[in-house]
Amino acid sequence: MLRIIWFFCVSLVALAFVATTIQARPGKRYDKTTNTCRILTSAKLNWNSDHWGLGAKKFKEVCKSCHSRNNGKGAKFLYMESFSSKGWNKVFARKRKKCARDGSWNVLTAEELLVVNDYLYRNANDTYDPNDADTCG
Repeated sequence: MLRIIWFFCVSLVALAFVATTIQARPGKRYDKTTNTCRILTSAKLNWNSDHWGLGAKKFKEVCKSCHSRNNGKGAKFLYMESFSSKGWNKVFARKRKKCARDGSWNVLTAEELLVVNDYLYRNANDTYDPNDADTCG
């Protein structure tokens, strides 16, 4: 009986932990570089929309040009879910990554950097919720 109670308590704690770590697609993002709140729900998430399409396009053109599989440049493979939403924000705010410091990001305008960050933040590894109409496919 004690084992059943223990198992129930552990399961309940684990469920609570999972529920607090998953956030369905965020609707806004605080950007430290501009000290603004970016509203993310006003645009579609597909590749054809102006806002998200630009973020996805620039991520593919600029970032993935080095950060693809077997790239030969020594750059770590990256994809949307490589980091959490907070992790992507840190990458863009701190600019401590080699590619940010070596000038590789200079081909992007300030607005393009923001939309790439928006795109990655919105599609990060902690944003998928199969029960959310926006993410279930």
